Amino acid sequence: MSKIAFLFPGQGAQTVGMGKAVYDEYPAVRTLFDRAGAVLGYDLAKLCFEGPAETLDQTDRSQPALYVCSLAALEVLKAKSPDVVAGCTAAAGLSLGEYTALAFAGVLEWEDGLRLVQERGSAMQAAANAVSSGMVSILGLERPQVEELCVKAGEGETLQVANLLCPGNIVVSGAKAACARVAEMAPAAGAMKAIPLAVAGAFHTPIMQPARDRLAAALASVKMQKPRTPVVSNVDAVPHDDPEEIRELLVRQLVSPVRWEDSMRYLLAQGCDQFYEVGPGRVLRGLLKRIDRKTPCDGVLE
Repeated sequence: MSKIAFLFPGQGAQTVGMGKAVYDEYPAVRTLFDRAGAVLGYDLAKLCFEGPAETLDQTDRSQPALYVCSLAALEVLKAKSPDVVAGCTAAAGLSLGEYTALAFAGVLEWEDGLRLVQERGSAMQAAANAVSSGMVSILGLERPQVEELCVKAGEGETLQVANLLCPGNIVVSGAKAACARVAEMAPAAGAMKAIPLAVAGAFHTPIMQPARDRLAAALASVKMQKPRTPVVSNVDAVPHDDPEEIRELLVRQLVSPVRWEDSMRYLLAQGCDQFYEVGPGRVLRGLLKRIDRKTPCDGVLE
């Protein structure tokens, strides 16, 4: 019998049109989007289905949109394959996706989670607006090489590892000028590619400290339960039972590297042999294939 794990996508997986097909087909998804729109104060369904892309891509819009679309994928899975949902033994979510995983696991009421990701996205957007910053994906180097490159390219400005995604795929985050320098220097250091990312700012670095403070205040007011299903933390790549620990780790996550590869290796070591990407896009399936080619990962929203 398979040991199932659910993976929930993070920012960057959003596309205009996401969720439309299942909204039209599943009443539970329509209810979810309608309730989410009432909580957020704008028509989330219209934004997801019609865009425009430049609005959907804004951090304060993409995070609630992905959270709700991933919960919609979960509703689809419940309707089509209830045994898969009942048999899920663990979950993980990439950055923002950790909130979706925690809602799935019963740590957060889904509407509380939605308010949290709305505040998180707004706080991150504000922090990004305050400091000219960005992110660059470095392909073909391992962590020690990337860290050495950050020291050289940083020239005293903030520049550090932000996402450890899979072998040879590490994202760095920092001041705009430092990001430009690292992108220019990476090929000479042996990188296959250095790709500046279309994001608002330097997520998972100290540049997000103002957002961390706002998020800590929001999290302090939200009730949390012990997880029904283990959720692997982005910060230390292991699950936690204590709601207070989970709360603190979510705050730390904003300014700490996302240890996605380590999280996947933890789940594989626990015997998870069937994964599902519960949400829009195919990013997490691609990353898992780079970590363990043989383990299957199926999509829910194609």
